[in-house]
Amino acid sequence: MANSLVSIQIIPKTPNGENVIPYVDRAIEIIQQSGVKHQVNALDTTMEGELSELLRVIERMNEAMIEFGSPSVISQVKILYTPSGITMDTLTEKYRP
Repeated sequence: MANSLVSIQIIPKTPNGENVIPYVDRAIEIIQQSGVKHQVNALDTTMEGELSELLRVIERMNEAMIEFGSPSVISQVKILYTPSGITMDTLTEKYRP
């Protein structure tokens, strides 16, 4: 079972003030390619897995932003670490019909 939930909002600086959406789309592609369970939300994306693996995904996302042309990136990250195990469903099931 996963030991962490990590939510990330990535805010790349664009070279000439362009729209950030293509950059964000690329960051989400990195998450999708990683194979970790995730949920894309309006303002962030939540991933579920082992903390060390999720931190590597975040590192790769930041690297991809630079490769895509961003001179710098802000990553706002929230981490829930529960060694005994945690899932997105555990936290949200009571809100589902």
